[in-house]
Amino acid sequence: MTDITYRGGPIFDGQRLLHGFALRCSEGRVAALAPEVALAPLGEIVDLDGDLLAPGYVDLQVNGGGGVMVNDGPSVADLSTIAAAHRRLGSTTILPTLITDTPERSRAAIEAVAQAVAEGVPGIGGLHLEGPHLALSRKGAHDGALIRPMGEADLEMLCDAARRLPVLKVTIAPESTTEAQVSALAEAGALVSLGHTDADYDTCRAYARAGARCVTHLFNAMSGLDKRAPGVVGAALATGGLAAGLIVDGVHVHPAAMRIALAAKPEGIFLVTDAMAVAGTEAKSFRLNGREITRAEGRLVLEDGTLAGADLDLTRAITLLVRELDLPLERALAMASSIPARLANMPETVGTITEGGSADILRLKQTDQGLQLIAPL
Repeated sequence: MTDITYRGGPIFDGQRLLHGFALRCSEGRVAALAPEVALAPLGEIVDLDGDLLAPGYVDLQVNGGGGVMVNDGPSVADLSTIAAAHRRLGSTTILPTLITDTPERSRAAIEAVAQAVAEGVPGIGGLHLEGPHLALSRKGAHDGALIRPMGEADLEMLCDAARRLPVLKVTIAPESTTEAQVSALAEAGALVSLGHTDADYDTCRAYARAGARCVTHLFNAMSGLDKRAPGVVGAALATGGLAAGLIVDGVHVHPAAMRIALAAKPEGIFLVTDAMAVAGTEAKSFRLNGREITRAEGRLVLEDGTLAGADLDLTRAITLLVRELDLPLERALAMASSIPARLANMPETVGTITEGGSADILRLKQTDQGLQLIAPL
């Protein structure tokens, strides 16, 4: 494969927006990242014409894509289809996410992800199990009939999966789990996230001390911030050890709430899509656990109007943060790349542009309407 040198545009390396730098790729790897004046042209020369290079996005909450839901199987073929759809949308590393389902389906998801990783399916960074150990009071689009407390067999299965998989993220509610179970999961290597819960502030803080390190889709399906009851939102914003995923689609969270959260927590907030089967397709509907979900006007909803995931890609989320919330581009890009990658303890080369790392890099055009994804390199 020919060496390719990219020059003539800014490069975001995962932390900083570099100007006057050039990037050389060779055999699908980053060979060099250096000032243009210090990097002699080699091989094919690509003039970026002002376009931006950035690491491929890292999305820790992907329920489906390419017409497929993780809950539909899952199989290695399903996971490959989902990952390929999201790669076209800029997310080069994802956690396929199984929404609350049966123990058998959870076990099948673990095995499918393990096999996909062993086979080297591009883009599969691990697995996210969102449920079934949640609170019925905050079930959202999850099937309440499948929500249940965590038992010993569940804990054993999850701890084993955490040891086997590169990343296992588990969204749980204190109503359906114990602090001891959270500690066991954390010790096994799982990324424990609080979500779909009415837990109070003190309980969330206790679960963070037990090993929880994250909050799933901040503000949604959780107890809110009240003057005498700060809830999950208050715990997430006030606790340094808790990171938080955020759905920035203009639907799930009001811009004012996002501004408050981003100001209160300068580090640790990252972007997720909460994407469903329609991602990367023109489909107008799909089914989840036998229920139809409709796509219209940027929303995915059940028949009763309940939001069911998001119709979103991370380029649009970054654009909304920059244009509507005046967030610096560097911070918005980090929220879609290096911040989630480091939270999930992924290799240092994921979510960054690093010499020797994989060339999972995006070319983005900056327009009056915001960022436009040209293509992964």
